[in-house]
Amino acid sequence: MKAIGYIRVSTEEQATQGVSLDAQKAKLEAYAGLYDIELVDIVIDAGQSAKSLERPGLQKALGMLDSGEVEAMVIVKLDRLTRSVKDLDWLLENYFADKFSLMSVSEQVDTRTASGRLVLNVLMSVAQWERETIGERTSAALQHKKSQGEHIGGVGFGYKVTGKKLTKTKEHKTVEAIQRLRSEGKTLQAIANHLNSEGIKTQRGGRWYPMTVSNIIKREERLTA
Repeated sequence: MKAIGYIRVSTEEQATQGVSLDAQKAKLEAYAGLYDIELVDIVIDAGQSAKSLERPGLQKALGMLDSGEVEAMVIVKLDRLTRSVKDLDWLLENYFADKFSLMSVSEQVDTRTASGRLVLNVLMSVAQWERETIGERTSAALQHKKSQGEHIGGVGFGYKVTGKKLTKTKEHKTVEAIQRLRSEGKTLQAIANHLNSEGIKTQRGGRWYPMTVSNIIKREERLTA
């Protein structure tokens, strides 16, 4: 099995000294040798937080899965991949539930095995339980605000809140362009490439990735539902 190794450290000090990076790399190489896995490459996100999936190294690794270059991702520990229940749920649903294999050295997760898939299902169940619990706790307060005509939730790309109401900004033209390109059958990667080539930045001023484009499309669908 061909796999991509992924490692991450969150601080610049760790990235500069390389201690944690070297330790993670050594563990991945040892794991791959033990289980006869061909590590095509090991991508690194140095000094990167786990708060978002929009990390250059991670996006490269996911891109290699999408392109068929590799069949699996190997990590040292799940928190190297993400600390967000929401992001973990997204990764499991879109990549590791059935399309590709995920292997974690520390948690002994290997979705090629029955026990590994069981652990994966438990993680997905816990993620769903947490989402539902949070939803129950906040539902009443949100419904009250909604009944008062107030905007609920974050303010996405192409919008702003004016007088507690959600209104469009000039950046919404980019949102409309994304919707048009998608309706023409363009892939998420193709749309992201187009936006980057045009020099258009995301809400945080960064590059566009397939997941960023997907989130924009899904948000617009929710707003117009």
